[in-house]
Amino acid sequence: MTGDASPMRTVLTRAGRTIRPGQSSPPMRQVLADRRELMASARERAQSPFATLRHYAVTSPGKLVIIMLVIGAACVTTGLYASSVLEKRTQTLQQMIDRAEPLAEAAQVLYSSLSIADASANAAFISGGLETPALRSRYANALATASSSLILAAGTSGQPGPDGTPDQSEQAVADDLRTLATTIPVYSGLIETARTNNRLGKPVGSAYLGQASSMMQDQILPAAQRLYERRSLAIADPQQSLTRPPWGVYAALLAVLVALILTSRYLARRTRRRFNIGVAAAIFAIAGGTLWLLASGLMSVAATTDARTGGADPLRVLTAARILTQQARSAETLALVRRGDQGGLERSFADSTAQISAMVTKLRENKDTSRSVSSEQLDAVSSSLEQWEVTDAQVRGYIQSGDFGRARVLTVGDTDGSSGRSYEQVDAALTNAITSARDSFRDDINTAQRVLGFTGTGILMLTLFAAVAVVIGLIPRIREYR
Repeated sequence: MTGDASPMRTVLTRAGRTIRPGQSSPPMRQVLADRRELMASARERAQSPFATLRHYAVTSPGKLVIIMLVIGAACVTTGLYASSVLEKRTQTLQQMIDRAEPLAEAAQVLYSSLSIADASANAAFISGGLETPALRSRYANALATASSSLILAAGTSGQPGPDGTPDQSEQAVADDLRTLATTIPVYSGLIETARTNNRLGKPVGSAYLGQASSMMQDQILPAAQRLYERRSLAIADPQQSLTRPPWGVYAALLAVLVALILTSRYLARRTRRRFNIGVAAAIFAIAGGTLWLLASGLMSVAATTDARTGGADPLRVLTAARILTQQARSAETLALVRRGDQGGLERSFADSTAQISAMVTKLRENKDTSRSVSSEQLDAVSSSLEQWEVTDAQVRGYIQSGDFGRARVLTVGDTDGSSGRSYEQVDAALTNAITSARDSFRDDINTAQRVLGFTGTGILMLTLFAAVAVVIGLIPRIREYR
């Protein structure tokens, strides 16, 4: 037995160690360990996806993914918002030039032409018998201009309502246009009847003329004035918003820019890299878009402000002055036609001319007006108005003394010292000033539209580029955590 055990002992004690046969784990302990592992795996698989995402969000790659998605969405949203706002401003400016301003001009010409036609008809009746060709031509041209202006003013400057019907303002415009379309032919018919009876020497002609003038003063001219006022509001209302910078777009771009700068600093601390090319490119793109909008937006606002203060405001005042000029002329001619109520007509003339003088003085004192209307043009209005007031005073004196013949010659005559010539000079000077103010207004609005131009599309492209650059810049940093 000793000889048999010695080799075995040698093997078991090789290298000075005692080697024992391996023992397996107890069966029950292994089963419990396997069961716990299976239960943990099952719980992990059954865990809510939101909980998984919440757990992933607090990790470094999860934070980078969230930053990438938020910044990218902010860039795209800001670009779409900026494009929408700026395109709307551009379309408003374009519509103002193409639709609103021509409609307001047509309404102004309509009112003035109707007043000129009425004053010419009264002057023709005053002349007695067959009127002069000049008066006849002036009346016919004024009525033809009024008819063509009525057609132009019948256009719409607004969008229909949700149900396809015009809004309240356009409905009021339609009512005034309907009044003008139905009463102007009646007025011209009454004038022709009065002219025929006047040629035949029948006194009933004055009754027809009085009826026609009453229709003009009570129905036609008030409708034309309301039409002009509403057309002018179509220009004034958009200008109030266009003279304010698009602060919402500025705020959105600055918010995105600040977010990109903070992202760049976060990456510099986390990754130990000073710059991220994608984020840096996005910062430059958003900063460039902000500077572009800052330059074009402020220049557009400045041009729109100049259009309002140096164009639209003087234009509105000069148009009102021309309307008062026509009213004063109608009062002057009616004084000879009716030969009664001289006090009321004289007050009407005096009030109209006083308001015209005050308006011209106000324009002369306004520094912004000098950009569109020169002092020489305003001086021409003032000097012609003063001459007209002197001539009208002479006409009143002749009427009060009963010298209707000389009063008629001085009122409708074509000499340099006549009231008719002074009125024509005032009207011509106002028309010249109105044309200058209108040209200045259109030039400034065109400048505002051109400066804004493609800013909306450009900023949209830059923000989309920034979104792509952020994604390209952050994806490699996220992959580093795999």
